[in-house]
Amino acid sequence: MNKLLATLIAGLLATAAHAQTTTAANSAAATKAVVKAETEATKDIAKAEQKEMKVAEKADKKVNKAVADATEKKDKAYNKAAEVHADAVEKVAKADPEDRAKAVAKAEEKIADAKLKADKKMIKADEKLLKTQVEAAADKATAAAKTDQVRAEATAEVHKAAAKH
Repeated sequence: MNKLLATLIAGLLATAAHAQTTTAANSAAATKAVVKAETEATKDIAKAEQKEMKVAEKADKKVNKAVADATEKKDKAYNKAAEVHADAVEKVAKADPEDRAKAVAKAEEKIADAKLKADKKMIKADEKLLKTQVEAAADKATAAAKTDQVRAEATAEVHKAAAKH
């Protein structure tokens, strides 16, 4: 009985020792594959993040340029309206007392037309600016989504490498 028990215990220990060495060898191979996959994943993610930053930078430049353009157009429109207003006021001041009422009516009409033109130009400038801002935001969102996709794919590759071994 003791011999039988000793044999069973020895067999159990031998099997356990063999299983541990096999696992350690497999583990080393698996670790190499996982490390390689992680390295590749890190490179891919870095490239994707770099592309995303370039897209964001380009979009920001577009928006900054659009803001400057819109501001310039608004300033020109405002200045033109102010000029027309000043001319109209000057004509009213120079008008004869008998024609003053007529001159005031004409001045008010010119001022209203100039204000309408200026408002239209300002609205168009704002519209163009907003369109550029929306496009830039869409470009940034698309770039961020692509980066997220690369991250997910890289993580999947690491998990595949870990699962193989």
